[in-house]
Amino acid sequence: QVQLVESGGSLVQPGGSLRLSCAASGSIFRGNVMGWYRQAPGKQRELVAAITVGGTTNYLDSVKGRFTISRDNAKNTVYLQMNSLKPEDTAVYYCNADPLLTKVVAGTAATWGQGTQVTVSS
Repeated sequence: QVQLVESGGSLVQPGGSLRLSCAASGSIFRGNVMGWYRQAPGKQRELVAAITVGGTTNYLDSVKGRFTISRDNAKNTVYLQMNSLKPEDTAVYYCNADPLLTKVVAGTAATWGQGTQVTVSS
C-alpha cells in the first residue's frame, strides 16, 4: 500500500509562496494518479490539482495560474508550488493517490496523507 506524507505547510503572508511536498512510499507511486485536496474550516474538501502518470494536470479554477502541481517519479514525490497566496487559500492540504484519475477527482482515492496546514495571513 502506498503511504503518503505531506510537508511544507506554514504560515505565510498574502502574496507569498509555499511549496508543498508529498512523499510516497512504495514502488507503485509511478503507477498512481496524484492529487492535492484542501479543506478549510467549515467547508467541504475540494480538489486543488491532480497529475496523471503521464503528466497531464488539472486545477481548481481559483488556483489556475497561481499553483503548479508536478511529480518526480525518481523521488516518489509530488509537489504543489503555490504562488500569490491569498487568505482564502488557508486550509489543511492533503495529497492522495489512486491508479484511477476518476477516483482522485471524485475524492474516493485509495490512499490519503495526514495533511499539512497552510495559513495565509498578515
